[in-house]
Amino acid sequence: MEILYLLVPLSVVLVLLIIGLFWWALHSGQFDNVEREGERILRQD
Repeated sequence: MEILYLLVPLSVVLVLLIIGLFWWALHSGQFDNVEREGERILRQD
């Protein structure tokens, strides 16, 4: 039961880290034009 005192805060920190990374990816333009990258492989240069 004492392990919960360690696991609950660690899981909260992990969730906050994941949310922070997702927020950074959204605001840095990682998901701006995902369709273009999918079509790029079909085109020949």
